[in-house]
Amino acid sequence: MSKEKNPSPYEEFNMEIPQEEFPEGSISARAAKSIVDSAMWTDANPMLNLSSFVTTYMEPEARELMHEHVHINYVDHDMYPKTYAMEQIMVKWLHDLWNGPKDKEPYGAATVGSSEACMLAGLAHKWNWREKRKAEGKDASNPNMVTGGNVQIVWKKFMRYFDVEDKIIPLKPGNYRLTAEHLDEYVDENTICVVAIAGQTFTGEDDDIQEIHDWLDAYEEKTGISIPLHIDGASGGFVNPFLYPDYEWDFRLPRVASINASGHKFGLVYPGLGWIIFREKSLFNEGLIFYVNYLGGESATATLNFSRNAAQIIAQAYKFIRHGREGYTSIMQQTVDNAEYLRDLLVKSDYFEIMNETQRIPVVALTLKDNVNNFNEFDVSAKVREKGWVLSAYTMPPNAEEITSLRIVVRAHLNRTVIRNLAKDIVDACDYLKENGGNAKPPKLHKHSAGKC
Repeated sequence: MSKEKNPSPYEEFNMEIPQEEFPEGSISARAAKSIVDSAMWTDANPMLNLSSFVTTYMEPEARELMHEHVHINYVDHDMYPKTYAMEQIMVKWLHDLWNGPKDKEPYGAATVGSSEACMLAGLAHKWNWREKRKAEGKDASNPNMVTGGNVQIVWKKFMRYFDVEDKIIPLKPGNYRLTAEHLDEYVDENTICVVAIAGQTFTGEDDDIQEIHDWLDAYEEKTGISIPLHIDGASGGFVNPFLYPDYEWDFRLPRVASINASGHKFGLVYPGLGWIIFREKSLFNEGLIFYVNYLGGESATATLNFSRNAAQIIAQAYKFIRHGREGYTSIMQQTVDNAEYLRDLLVKSDYFEIMNETQRIPVVALTLKDNVNNFNEFDVSAKVREKGWVLSAYTMPPNAEEITSLRIVVRAHLNRTVIRNLAKDIVDACDYLKENGGNAKPPKLHKHSAGKC
């Protein structure tokens, strides 16, 4: 019986990745690594991907810690109690950072990004609303959630996946954030909560959180209906506390019941890590907590995901301890200063107008001036891609679809030299397009599509 010859080392490295069928034979670890690595060579450089809010640099010590904990199953609290204890300490830190009441026991969890955190918050508010309605002998079959057209796609997912009517207040040109202006048309007794954003995806601005809060107070006084406020701080949750300590957007507002934030954005940790923090433990419905004992000892679990590695959670502990309030304040201030520097350079080019009048988080949102008529923001994005930069170009949500934007997320790894190079490449792209014209068209979105961060 003839034996098939094993591939030589040179043949191993030249193997193609099967496209349709599961691989048959075995090859060396070195060859497998090389083949997989080379398949990704033409991906974008994460350091130049300024379309994304996601952290792309961490210090060697943080990477070492992540490597040491990547094989730990975080959910197994019985086997890894110190990992769970560290997470719970950070829940208390975040409750403190966001000015939670000192006399209340906080409740929260690390999640796989803000999407899971938002889902948990939405479920808690839905269950609380439903139980209250049933206790009052009222119909509990038609829950709704009110938010603005600038909402991130996760909230639309939540409402569809968990049968909550979406009441999304449209935007309008010149105002790209949720205010109290139209709440009376959307809020009613079936509203489980209103979601306001701290650091929105499209322009980086905050919704008018104080105005919305005050409107809900007045609504309760008029109707007797108390509606909680959830703050989606995916981007702003790790900027506002450090740069604007006197700005009341958080648990200082009594109606704010829950806040989410992304540790993998301005929390400065690699993806994916989110946080959900409730004002007090009683707000997270006990019915959403499960108790399991098949991992060794009995553990409570209330997240949508189950098994996950502990790497990002441990990395977040490192970042909080490494930087503290002082360090985060310095990093965020430098990052916002760099964003202002970039927007000034681009405005001086006379091609762009600024969309976010308030530079609260490190996002530069631009639109081309009306006198630019032979190319658009999509052309600019495509042209600078030739230099390696990835910048978001998108149409605004309803009812401001006629406005297109170019968005640049200025993350902490960028310095002034990089900012100047980026500005020059954007202006050079505009100069080229001015002479030669562009031909990019906005991508066609499905009915329920929306921007992402």
